[in-house]
Amino acid sequence: MILQDGATLVFAEVRLRHNADFGGAAASIDARKQTKLIHAAQHYLGTLAHIPPCRFDAVLLSSPGNPAQLEWIKNAFEA
Repeated sequence: MILQDGATLVFAEVRLRHNADFGGAAASIDARKQTKLIHAAQHYLGTLAHIPPCRFDAVLLSSPGNPAQLEWIKNAFEA
């Protein structure tokens, strides 16, 4: 998902894990996934005339229950 926070372009990865047996939603954004996200962001930025400040966020849902637990991590990783 691509969002805008003021002048900053935000590439947000939304992750859901039904249980934390394998580390939860945050653990699913490993180095391989980060590399894919960075490449996708580079591709998108290549279409823009002006490149704004950017960051990578993670929106984590820990349970599909009602209500789900939501955590938003700004600057989840650097590129």
